[in-house]
Amino acid sequence: MSNFKVTGTIKEFLEVKSGISKATDKEWKKQIFIVTNNDGYNGNEMLYAFEVFGAEKVENLTKYNKVGDVVDVTFNVKCNEYNGNYYTSLGAWNIKKSEAVAEPEAHPVENENEAVDDLQF
Repeated sequence: MSNFKVTGTIKEFLEVKSGISKATDKEWKKQIFIVTNNDGYNGNEMLYAFEVFGAEKVENLTKYNKVGDVVDVTFNVKCNEYNGNYYTSLGAWNIKKSEAVAEPEAHPVENENEAVDDLQF
């Protein structure tokens, strides 16, 4: 199974959904959260709807992450068939704060002529 990774900003947390599993008679919980970045064509905004499944993961999602946080999300793509319909989900299994890439620092030039001599063309 392939793992994928996206870096972006948490835009929204959708409400927690829960139910009872027919197979095990145990309660389940899941939550979807939306991440955006500008990795689309021509720098357009991309939206990703990630899902976490399980009571502990749902609790930790909003405990350690807030709207506006820049995060790295590692996830798997999963597709299920039900009654001839196909449902695809992005199952997040690792969410951590992203280390923001700092803008390059401007270094003052001691001698303006030295900077011109260093050009490679």
